[in-house]
Amino acid sequence: MKKLSKEELTTLQSLNQEYNQTKMALGETVLQQYKFHKTVAEIALKFGEQEGVLMEKYGKDVTINLETGEITDKKKEDTDSPELKKVETK
Repeated sequence: MKKLSKEELTTLQSLNQEYNQTKMALGETVLQQYKFHKTVAEIALKFGEQEGVLMEKYGKDVTINLETGEITDKKKEDTDSPELKKVETK
């Protein structure tokens, strides 16, 4: 019966172990990524809910400075969005 040398077997086993460890590490990163996506979605939902509460309390046409908490009325030009016009081509 033919057999690998000890060195060949050790090298092959070491590479196989490294391969399996790397696959496990990759799987862990995918799970972490999923958790981060879920966390971001939850935070965005909470932000939107808080935004709704503040809009009810202070109105829809205000700007809140997130550093100071100062509330200011939006300027007229900030609330008027330009109209899009359809351009026809021939």
